[in-house]
Amino acid sequence: MAQPENNIVVGRLGAVYGIKGWLKVSSFTDEPESIFSYSPWSVGRDKLWQEVNIVEWRRHNKGLIVKLENVDVREKAQLLTGMDICVSPEQFPDLSEDEYYWRDLVGLSVVNLNGYNMGVVKSLLETGSNDVLVVKGNTNDAFSISERLIPLIEDQVIKSIDTDTKLITVDWEADF
Repeated sequence: MAQPENNIVVGRLGAVYGIKGWLKVSSFTDEPESIFSYSPWSVGRDKLWQEVNIVEWRRHNKGLIVKLENVDVREKAQLLTGMDICVSPEQFPDLSEDEYYWRDLVGLSVVNLNGYNMGVVKSLLETGSNDVLVVKGNTNDAFSISERLIPLIEDQVIKSIDTDTKLITVDWEADF
């Protein structure tokens, strides 16, 4: 089966642990253990995906390991190593009105206070001090900037985020 539409990658299955089908897990969630609050998982890569259920999980040293339903031997677990873990967006908690998920920002247009269209959010980066919008510049950008990195600092740089109109307003110079 193909990856279910709109599913979100929340982690990756790592190396096999032991002989009874356990796998190491790399979690991409803020709190690593919260990956186990989502169920079921869709695991796979490319066009090969399958739905799996978690039987048991635990911390092991500084990492996490998981036992999946119907994966009882090392050889079966090896077939799953390196596969992405996806969940449907409906499994995520609802946010308050002034909160948003990163995925909600990708594709939004970015305009500065002077009305200059700076481009579209391509992705976001997590840095030590603050998150950063990666904005793909317009093809006819007067400043020949193909990509802008704009700090996601609300009230200072980010003046408004409107997911309904798909517009982010920023206090940021067009030539920067």
